[in-house]
Amino acid sequence: MRQRLLKIFDILLETFGKRHWWPGETALEVIVGAVLTQNTSWKNVEKAITSLRSAGLLSVDRLYEVEDAVLARHIRSSGYYNLKTARLKNIVKVIHDEYMSSIEHLRNNGTSDLREKLLDIKGIGEETADSILLYALDKPVFVIDAYTKRFLANHGLYGGPYRYGDMQAFFMGNLPSDIYLFNEYHALIVALCQGYCLKSPRCGECPLKGQ
Repeated sequence: MRQRLLKIFDILLETFGKRHWWPGETALEVIVGAVLTQNTSWKNVEKAITSLRSAGLLSVDRLYEVEDAVLARHIRSSGYYNLKTARLKNIVKVIHDEYMSSIEHLRNNGTSDLREKLLDIKGIGEETADSILLYALDKPVFVIDAYTKRFLANHGLYGGPYRYGDMQAFFMGNLPSDIYLFNEYHALIVALCQGYCLKSPRCGECPLKGQ
C-alpha cells in the first residue's frame, strides 16, 4: 500500500503541480483561516482575512483585545460569524494567556500535546486542529476531510471504518512521516476531488484511472 500511495502522489503532483497550500502570509493567518473555513468556501474566508488584515487585527494581541462585535463584523463573509467569533476568541485566548501571544512558543510543544490542547478548545474539532498543526505549526499530521473520505472510497484504497482517526491512521501508517508530503498530498486530493471525484464522477478522465 505504501508504494501505491506514493505512486498516486507522484501522478497527482505531475497532473496538478504543487498546490502551495495552506494560503496565508503568517502562521496566525493560517490558524484564523482554519477556524473560519468551517462550513464555508475559501473565497468567503479570504474576504474575511483581507478585512482583518486591512483593519490591522491580524496579531494575537489585537484579536485578543478587539470587541466581539467588531471582530464579527470583519469576518461576516465567512458565515456563522458570531459563532466563529467565539471560536477565534477561544483559541486566541489560549495563545495569549498560555504562550505569551507567541506562535513560536506554541510551535515548540510536542505534536501530541499540542493536538490535545487544541481539541480541548471549544469549537475546535479534529480537522481544524490538524489543519492548524500541519499548516500553521509544521507538525507531521495528515488532515482528513470530506474530500479525503471520498478519495479513499472512490479509488478502493481503504476498506473502512470511515472514522476520522482510522482514516488518518491509514495515511500516517502507510506514508513516510514528512510535513511536505502530508501537506501536498492532502492539497492534491482536494484538487482531484474538485475536478474529478464529483457527485457525478468523471472517472473516465481521472488521472488515476487504472491505478
